[in-house]
Amino acid sequence: MASAFQRTMQVRWSDLDPNFHLRHSVYYDWGAYLRVEFLNESGLTPALMQQLGIGPILFREECTFRREIRPGDEVSINLSLWRGRRDFSRWSFRHEIIKNGDTLAAVLVVDGAWMDVRQRKLCTPPEQVHHLFEAMPKAEGFEWQ
Repeated sequence: MASAFQRTMQVRWSDLDPNFHLRHSVYYDWGAYLRVEFLNESGLTPALMQQLGIGPILFREECTFRREIRPGDEVSINLSLWRGRRDFSRWSFRHEIIKNGDTLAAVLVVDGAWMDVRQRKLCTPPEQVHHLFEAMPKAEGFEWQ
């Protein structure tokens, strides 16, 4: 298994809610940020997706909150492939949000697919995309569907 794709995040004042912990929508924003970072670093840039006529879409995004994140916490988020079809047309990603190096603060799971942006229909991605999923870090308990 490849090591997790991970980034360190900064808790900003604007990320806090009236209870002085991380606002729920920030977790989703961090997940979206990390997924785009992964695609870009893997060579699947917005320009290439436009050229290929594809784009990722989400069916479901769900976060399980385990521990609150507060100002001053050191936070990292990772990305791994949790489930996927062998043709890479459908997939589920898992993010773990860790605070202070060892405390699981949240788990974010997204289910998605590829869409042909010209026909506005779900599709199997072209071969250029397959290497990305083959090399992607796999979550514990990963399974092909």
